[in-house]
Amino acid sequence: MMLLWVLVIFTQFEGGSAADGIQPLFLEQHVLEGADVSLSCNYSGANVRGFQWYRQYLGSGPEFLLFLTESSNGSDPARRLTAEAKKHLSRVDLEISSAAVSDSALYYCALEPTVTGNPYTLYRNLN
Repeated sequence: MMLLWVLVIFTQFEGGSAADGIQPLFLEQHVLEGADVSLSCNYSGANVRGFQWYRQYLGSGPEFLLFLTESSNGSDPARRLTAEAKKHLSRVDLEISSAAVSDSALYYCALEPTVTGNPYTLYRNLN
């Protein structure tokens, strides 16, 4: 059996308020090959539109994995991934079933807040 290494980082898209935020529950997780692993992030904010999960392998750019909302889960059976938002816990989870060595990577949980405020164009090109 091999040991997998998973690092979870958080990010927030532009447009959220200072009250909106997301933080990983654990910064690192180690798991044995073949075991299920759950990556979790706690979030805050009343205007959350959705969540996104990304994976980044060493030497590569981030790869989009899943989008989900507080009311709809996400899954990608081919990648052995399921994601669920637990609104009552203010937490979003990504589960990797039967983890493989190829799942060793940096994972990002991202908060996509609803943009509120001025609905008008911020810049108008008059040319």
